[in-house]
Amino acid sequence: MKTAEYYLLDVFTDQPFTGNPLAVFLEADGLAASTMQALANELNLAETVFLSAATGPNHYSMRIFTPTRELPFAGHPTVGTAHLLAELRLVNREQGVVLQPPIGELAVSYDHGRATFTTAQPAILKDSTIDRITAVELLGLDIHQVMGDPVIASFGLPFHLIELTDVAALESVHISTTTWASAVVPSSAEQIYLYVIEQHDGAETGVRSRMFCMHASICEDPATGSAAAALTGYLASLQPDALHCKIHQGVEMGRPSVIHTAANGEIKPGLVTVGGNAKVVGKGEFYLER
Repeated sequence: MKTAEYYLLDVFTDQPFTGNPLAVFLEADGLAASTMQALANELNLAETVFLSAATGPNHYSMRIFTPTRELPFAGHPTVGTAHLLAELRLVNREQGVVLQPPIGELAVSYDHGRATFTTAQPAILKDSTIDRITAVELLGLDIHQVMGDPVIASFGLPFHLIELTDVAALESVHISTTTWASAVVPSSAEQIYLYVIEQHDGAETGVRSRMFCMHASICEDPATGSAAAALTGYLASLQPDALHCKIHQGVEMGRPSVIHTAANGEIKPGLVTVGGNAKVVGKGEFYLER
């Protein structure tokens, strides 16, 4: 009987059973894509990583699956996989690691307990197909609680970015499945990222956020690196100065997470860095028929 071993991590946190869960399969070269998809569906986590054997010193190809589809890029799988490789001493923290998802190479560095990567391409920004009135209907809020029309931002996975007035509005969101079906599903982005700017000083911008997407049904994600990158790319487009964000997500779910992002300054225009902690919390294996 062939087996497939995997590790479980909680990502964008340094505490077990918080942040965003992730499964990582090592040396998955022999697995068919259909098997990867079936395993991701069986685990039913937001994302599952399948890592190939090293293609060179500190270089690994990776594929990322949700329970229903493969993704070109995602943030918490990148950060979590980098932490696991360092934890297992398969890479040298001082040298960093290069992960290779379908969207392109992501160089990851290690510092102060965080794994941090730079996006592979500039942010793509465009007007959202959802206007302010539709956003109000979608979120079950009052018109004064939504700050202007949403926008779409993407580093490979697009999100409708919707700014809300305060944390009270963020906490009281109630998604309308009817409006989701009529406004979000037909759009080019089937993920929404809600955010509140809590503080904005010279050193760091504090943000609270929530992310909703559609798998088998509308669900919430406790920590979304690709969405945090998209938001940071958008905010950076509004100002020329160096931008550093500390994004708190997952609070309403009881799985708090912290995502650190940066843009502008010494970072190449259009690109964003995303970093965070992770904790290995378990391992297991599947029995596969030959």
